[in-house]
Amino acid sequence: MSGSIRGKNIVASPIRSLVPFADKAKEEGKKIIHLNIGQPDIKTPRVALSTVCKLKDEVITYGPSAGLPALRKEVVTYYEKFDAGLKQEDVFVTTGASEAILFALLTCCDNGDEVIIPEPFYANYLGFAQLANVNVLPINTTISNGFELPGAESFEPMITNKTKAIFLCNPGNPTGQLYDKDELTALMVLAKKHNLFVIVDEVYKEFCYDKPFVSVLSYRGMEDNVIVIDSISKVFSACGARVGYLICKNPSIQAAVLKIAQLRLCPPYYGQQLAIAAYSNASIYIERVKEKYLKRRNLLADRLSKMEGVISYKAQAAFYNIVELPVDDAEVFCKWLLTDFEIDGTTLMMAPANGFYFNRSLGIRQVRIAFVLEEAMINKAMDILEEGLKVYNSK
Repeated sequence: MSGSIRGKNIVASPIRSLVPFADKAKEEGKKIIHLNIGQPDIKTPRVALSTVCKLKDEVITYGPSAGLPALRKEVVTYYEKFDAGLKQEDVFVTTGASEAILFALLTCCDNGDEVIIPEPFYANYLGFAQLANVNVLPINTTISNGFELPGAESFEPMITNKTKAIFLCNPGNPTGQLYDKDELTALMVLAKKHNLFVIVDEVYKEFCYDKPFVSVLSYRGMEDNVIVIDSISKVFSACGARVGYLICKNPSIQAAVLKIAQLRLCPPYYGQQLAIAAYSNASIYIERVKEKYLKRRNLLADRLSKMEGVISYKAQAAFYNIVELPVDDAEVFCKWLLTDFEIDGTTLMMAPANGFYFNRSLGIRQVRIAFVLEEAMINKAMDILEEGLKVYNSK
């Protein structure tokens, strides 16, 4: 007896696609430097961990479906610096940003509707769109200009009577790009003209290195159109806490989100308590973390710029770079690094970038590198990549 067609057709995560090869390499005694996944090595705020450890609840009861009021208030306060103008009822706590993405698609779109997404994009967007029976319309961006956002005139011809939303990741995963105010304003005008939602994943907003971040929540007159996805996973290095947010001022979407949230009962209690504590001392922690990522960004860009045949750019934000390698198939090369190459017992794991494209052939020679490790490890990883390319291309 076979399962559903839906289950068979859901795209696999490119971030974890090489895990079996990595597991085998570890069994053979190799050490692996993981630049394939956005799991920061930076410590979660101590005050947040301490708060959770001190909790004395004797029964962990169901909480409010929209999230703990204390956390929703913290998020409202936190977003003041982005001129968001939020109220508590605009914030819904979710089980990570992943659940918020699914909630957004389910409440904005019906079966067979369309969303336009610049590619390459975070691969899970496509998986959640498949679950929601929503069609993704990709609009291509290229490594040649650092994956700049196409102008609104490129989006408009793609809009049909089935198009319900433009979906952005800003700052970008997997590209590390940052869309500025002029680019966002042009899309806002387009969305208003065609009565579209603008769904923006702003998870990496605190890590912008060369120009300021602009939240779409700051646009007045767009209250009915804008939905923001957020999370504590990256900003507080708390990926496993599974606390995210869907933020929206549209009363109709709010009512629909609440009904779906009630179906899953409530978001994680301990994660929410950790988040409340993390926000209490956020500014100092975030500034220190940003400084670390800036140094890592600069180091990675410098090392890649000196590698023969490698095409890259300096990421403007987040902690990712798409890199084009002088190989025919980056996925085959990444497997080879795990199975057949090492330096002093250590090798490197990266994410093949074809899985971040709707049109997978566009990323066949590319990888995504997450600069989430300390500088010494990044240097070692780049030594492995540089030497690995030489050996691989000499075969």
